[in-house]
Amino acid sequence: MSDSPSPEAGPSRNAGSTGGKALSAILVTGVIFGMLGLSFAAVPLYRMFCAATGYGGTTQVAKEAPAAPGQREIIVRFDANVARGLPWSFAPETAQIRLRTGTVATVFYKVTNQADHEVSAQAMYNVTPENSGGYFDKISCFCFSEQTLAAHETVDMPVVFFLDPALEQDATMKGVDQITLSYTFFASKPKAPVTASSDHREGADKPL
Repeated sequence: MSDSPSPEAGPSRNAGSTGGKALSAILVTGVIFGMLGLSFAAVPLYRMFCAATGYGGTTQVAKEAPAAPGQREIIVRFDANVARGLPWSFAPETAQIRLRTGTVATVFYKVTNQADHEVSAQAMYNVTPENSGGYFDKISCFCFSEQTLAAHETVDMPVVFFLDPALEQDATMKGVDQITLSYTFFASKPKAPVTASSDHREGADKPL
């Protein structure tokens, strides 16, 4: 008697192998799309993480100061920079202040548009040392929105902030006696102008 498998056994194994390959292909495809989704989400998620934790020197946003001030005094230094190609001068009106935690301070930066035409720009910011970002709270800041200056216009831009007294409980902040708030203005991307041809097309689509 032959021990070879019956004719029915062969097709069953082939079907199982084909099904396994199809399942593997589906799993691999799912992993690839999942990785692509994570890569697209990585930047906004990272920004949200930095804003929530102060990681990377990202400051916090607050509506009001704490009910009571803290005990420590820390020197806050102010730094200003302008990206290449932006025709602005930009500098703090005060180089540094000594600030008690929980106390609100207002400082001004002076900005001048040196161009012969209107220019818009946005300020990026951070604080150093980086671990202080979670305790640097801004109530108001010109960096929250795009700034537009007319030709040769000069503006004093305020920053209203405080240092969270909670930093006094953070062991990593015990040796920190100075914090630097740094800004860099970058030119905004020019807005696409509305052309006459586009206006004509829009008008052509309107019913008579």
